[in-house]
Amino acid sequence: MRGHRGYINRGCRTALGLGTCLLATAAMAAEAPTVHVYNWYDYIGPNTLHDFKRDSGIEPVYDTFDSAEVLEGKLMTSRSGYDVVVASNFSLPTLIKAGALTPLPRAQLPGWKNLDSDLLAKLANNDPGNQYAVPYLWGTNGIGYNVDKVRAALGDQAPVDSWDLVFKEENLAKLGQCGVAMLDSPAEMLPVALHYLGLPPNSTRPEDYQKAEALLLKLRPHIAYFNSSKFISDLSNGNICVAVGWSGAMLEAKTNAEQAGNGVKIAYSLPKEGAPVWFDTLVLLKDAPHPTQGLAFIDYLLRPEVIAPVSDHLSYPNGNRAATALVAAATRDNPAVYPSAAALATLYTLEPLPKATERVRTRVWSKVKNGQ
Repeated sequence: MRGHRGYINRGCRTALGLGTCLLATAAMAAEAPTVHVYNWYDYIGPNTLHDFKRDSGIEPVYDTFDSAEVLEGKLMTSRSGYDVVVASNFSLPTLIKAGALTPLPRAQLPGWKNLDSDLLAKLANNDPGNQYAVPYLWGTNGIGYNVDKVRAALGDQAPVDSWDLVFKEENLAKLGQCGVAMLDSPAEMLPVALHYLGLPPNSTRPEDYQKAEALLLKLRPHIAYFNSSKFISDLSNGNICVAVGWSGAMLEAKTNAEQAGNGVKIAYSLPKEGAPVWFDTLVLLKDAPHPTQGLAFIDYLLRPEVIAPVSDHLSYPNGNRAATALVAAATRDNPAVYPSAAALATLYTLEPLPKATERVRTRVWSKVKNGQ
């Protein structure tokens, strides 16, 4: 390909002149196939996009977001211009109902056969018949913490294996002195609060959300901030001591601290009471400007040799059963990444909620963030 392009350029120079040659080259570049991808912030392998372009000849145009609400707002209000989007499982029903997604033609996805059938069955709760979404990565929501600072604040018996660590006010008041952060995501944080209170995490009862609101407002003075990306660097740098968030993000903070050699020791806990398990999926938008290239990108990520390094880099398990053997043993055998069967039994999925409940949840979260 490189030699062919050089031959055209040399001929262009001699036959047409340099100016015409440059115009012709620009036109060729403009016609090069592209795929527009919208993904979570820092949520792909370091070489994945480069290798996709090398192997397919398709140029990926890549943008990022940092919350499910931002994603849904982008897709629901206008033509986004994206082809492939990484959508969380609990966003799928809204996107499907709105007609934002197109059914995936499995004949054009030969890598579909590599997917884990058990994960597909769980995902079918949000995508009936697995018509619209391909599992990408999955994980849990739990607690990342600075081992030394938590021990200094609460002693050797700190309940790091329990949601009591952050939902008991006497604990959080002490931890607030060294900094506590939580995800800025009502769809993920309010179910955790409900479950902690012994209520259904996918409740549709407004009175249940009032109880969750009361709990979180009591804790709010001790929470430094709600954010879905900042806590990673703050945890690894020792600027905060506790964060509630995604498993892989906590392990990223741990790796960053170790590589920096700054003496900060980070651990991740999956609370014994249970926690959300979630799936991020690859979907093709109904108004995708480049659907053929979009399907090519999705199928590329279905290759075991492509997705395994992504899991290693991000410390999230993938949805590809054929890739498991290719994932590094240090990742595959880490229970913080791949939970044990006993831990999996305590996990719960987040389900779609009626619009009326969504409005209640949005109002509650606004009050909690504002502290009133």
